[in-house]
Amino acid sequence: MATSSLLSRRRFFRHACSGACCGLAAWSTPMAVLAAEGARTTLTATQALDRLKQGNADFMANRQPPDPPDHSKRRLELARSQTPFAVLVGCSDSRVPPELLFGAGLGELFIVRNAGNTVDTVAIGSIEYGVNVLGAPLIVVLGHERCGAVDAAVSVVQKNATFPGSIGQMVEPIIPAVLKARSGGNVKDDELLDLAVRENVRRTVTRLRESEPSLIEPQRTGKLRVVGARYDFDDGKVDFIVE
Repeated sequence: MATSSLLSRRRFFRHACSGACCGLAAWSTPMAVLAAEGARTTLTATQALDRLKQGNADFMANRQPPDPPDHSKRRLELARSQTPFAVLVGCSDSRVPPELLFGAGLGELFIVRNAGNTVDTVAIGSIEYGVNVLGAPLIVVLGHERCGAVDAAVSVVQKNATFPGSIGQMVEPIIPAVLKARSGGNVKDDELLDLAVRENVRRTVTRLRESEPSLIEPQRTGKLRVVGARYDFDDGKVDFIVE
């Protein structure tokens, strides 16, 4: 009985080690292997940007597509793979729905959203996935008018405000943008928020252009472009402030 028990334990550990090794091998699989089989978008970064600009022009003019999209058909086409033509880093604000602002349909935009359109580890990983795995040639960082998260950061700088829960930590990455916007001279209080929104976009664009190794090489070879934009609630226009 003792010998049988010993053999059983040996078999258990052998199988356990084998499973662990398989797990490690899976984690070491190249990133591209994670992508579902399927063609990537054929659009270049410039073509993708032009498509977004035209989509926003249609949104502003309230132009509807001549043929309504067949969502059922498109959903089935996307069931096994996706080919987005842009990664959009946007704000969680319910008034800023990227697909509507740019006239995009199912599977066209790979969207990363959080309050203040900042980028942490999770956001960076998502962006890298959209670019390096799914093949999107364009990253758009989209801020917007009267952003609540940026306004909270302005309150921290101007009034030493505090916020409950994790909100304070959430706005911390935006504070440098507020300080930079305020450093420009005699900035009026009603101007500071929008200047900070723009600076927050610029800072994120700069980080994605210069500080993320996996995004630098595709930019160097012309396969990727990173731009920044600001959405205006009043007229519906998206201005590309960093190209």
